[in-house]
Amino acid sequence: MQTSPENRISTRNWIIMAALALTGQIAWAVENSWFNTFVYDTITPDPRPVAWMVAASAITATLTTLIMGTLSDRTRSRWGRRRPYILIGYVLWGLSTILFPTVAYIKTTSLAVIMVVIADSVMTFFGSTANDAAFNAWTTDIASSSTRGRVEGVLNLSLFLAQIVSMVAAGILIDNVGYFTFFYTLGGIVMVVGLVAGSLLRDAPLPAGEDKPHISFWAEFAQLLSLDTLRKNKNLFILLLYIMVSSIGMNVSFPYLIVYLQNYVGVTKTEYGIIGGAVMVGSALLAVPFGLLADRWNKRLMIAIATVVSSLGGILLSLMVTLPALAVSGLLWQAFALAGSIASVAWLKDLLPEKERGKFLGIRMIFWIAIPMVIGPWIGSSLIQAYGIPTVLNGEAGFVPVPIIFQVGSAIALLALLPLAFTRTRHDTAQ
Repeated sequence: MQTSPENRISTRNWIIMAALALTGQIAWAVENSWFNTFVYDTITPDPRPVAWMVAASAITATLTTLIMGTLSDRTRSRWGRRRPYILIGYVLWGLSTILFPTVAYIKTTSLAVIMVVIADSVMTFFGSTANDAAFNAWTTDIASSSTRGRVEGVLNLSLFLAQIVSMVAAGILIDNVGYFTFFYTLGGIVMVVGLVAGSLLRDAPLPAGEDKPHISFWAEFAQLLSLDTLRKNKNLFILLLYIMVSSIGMNVSFPYLIVYLQNYVGVTKTEYGIIGGAVMVGSALLAVPFGLLADRWNKRLMIAIATVVSSLGGILLSLMVTLPALAVSGLLWQAFALAGSIASVAWLKDLLPEKERGKFLGIRMIFWIAIPMVIGPWIGSSLIQAYGIPTVLNGEAGFVPVPIIFQVGSAIALLALLPLAFTRTRHDTAQ
């Protein structure tokens, strides 16, 4: 695909984008998995602190992206618009990661639990400021409609590489050097990459005629979910409804995937690592070309196809018990879910108001993270309690997840086609 010179992304920007995206996603992947095991292994095996930590982190991420995204939209400094938040945010993100394991030195368990929730929330604040709000807005600023699918492909490839590192390399490193050295090393890498890449990063020029905001920060923030904002961005909010419903469908089963495979199907941790690694690599190889096609073809049709195939993969996964069949069905489920995400986010970024990209990316967090991660796991938990196999583990009564969570999750994901049908075929772009 040929792009005009003014719409072309420079090699320097591609390198900076890849470095910040990969480093940030590794940090998020570790926070989503190994922070939880660190609490369990070093502070308390009580699962409630992990639940409190995850909930506090999700709320912090959403609010931070909304507030700091809006603030970055309004920033007019000699250092740039997004750059200060990316540079300073990545450095403090790395520092807070280094400091996180020190909570284990607190001998009073109740105080250690409080501090670990606070420490994770602080780290999430800096990470969401740097990555979710400023970095994502910057990638939107420098891209055009013709290159946005490729940008999303790079960002999602970074996500999957990070997941592979988190699944395979992190476990080996923690076993050999321990949690403390591992977190110190990870935090140091985040700080160095953020300092170097953030220093080299340059903001895109402000749109012609754009001046300093004429209303206060909080007045602008209050406009986010106003009826007037909804009317002016109807297609964007309809697309957000698609993202919300499809994400709810995925979160019905995904949080319980490993528990299901180990306790219902009988897959070992080693076998899960092999299947999971293969599925992630295959998903990246399938989904990135899908993003390139989304640049050239009808994004709405591509999203619809991806949603149907992914839902079919989820249903097939619930019926399979052999490793090859689980790998193939899991690949269909995850690869096309990622492909649909690439196309939908690329389209969403086309629709973002040019002067308000940061705060609208914050709104996306509500529909993509906050609501789905509350509703989806609650539906899954309710299904497991109603239809799961009763079991006793370590003296505690519970339930083994059963295939219905994948079937219901896939059915909910298919419902996302309803709001998708109301989007206009002609793409309203921000370019």
